[in-house]
Amino acid sequence: MASVHLCGPQVASAAMVKPASADGLRIPASSSRAAPTGRRFRGLVVRAATVVSPKYTSVKPLGDRVLVKTKTTEDKTAGGILLPTTAQSRPQGGEVVAVGEGRSIGSNIIEISVPVGAKVIYSKYAGTELEFNDTNHLIMKEDDIIGILDTDDVKDLKPLSDRILIKVAESEEETAGGLLLTQATKEKPSVGTVVAVGPGPLGDDGSRTPLTITPGSSVLYSKYAGSEFKGSEGEYIVLRVSDVIAVLSS
Repeated sequence: MASVHLCGPQVASAAMVKPASADGLRIPASSSRAAPTGRRFRGLVVRAATVVSPKYTSVKPLGDRVLVKTKTTEDKTAGGILLPTTAQSRPQGGEVVAVGEGRSIGSNIIEISVPVGAKVIYSKYAGTELEFNDTNHLIMKEDDIIGILDTDDVKDLKPLSDRILIKVAESEEETAGGLLLTQATKEKPSVGTVVAVGPGPLGDDGSRTPLTITPGSSVLYSKYAGSEFKGSEGEYIVLRVSDVIAVLSS
């Protein structure tokens, strides 16, 4: 997507780019679509985030939306190797800096349950990217927030709504016949132990229905559901309770 600068009544888009030039020669509009082999055109930058003009001093989300200041993407690996932009993982965490007035359910107004200042984890592709005060932000629905995380370890995550936090069972190291499995051939487990549960989904009257699954339960869940995270004690997954297929017992 092209960058959009919000400047009052006039909106400028990076999609409206003047014909570029190479070696001082102006390229006609009809030939500016494709660059000659081996040449580059400088100054053409396409950005995904909407850029808010410095003349605006605040951004107020509406309805059940929240404004999140995102964490900075790591540009180095743990070993100090610089990562190209395409290899950098998009951050999934940030701090809530503003919230909307809430959403209407019937005649009731349900306020946003996530307070300003909370550190949150959200869905990987949630929200609309926004650059405000030279800082990256996301405007997203409250339901896109997976949970509140006050520490740096996902095991301490407090899920929201109808989501649950599961510690994934370790993959089998060998087959039934005793053959050792390599990392690439290990089957992704769909079994784990519930660590924490959310307060439950909202009903039509604005009240929440508690989840029937409790922490400590062993569960079987859909193979490609949820959002995966690595913690200090292993791998975790956060998913909706509807993605849980069964409760296991011994």
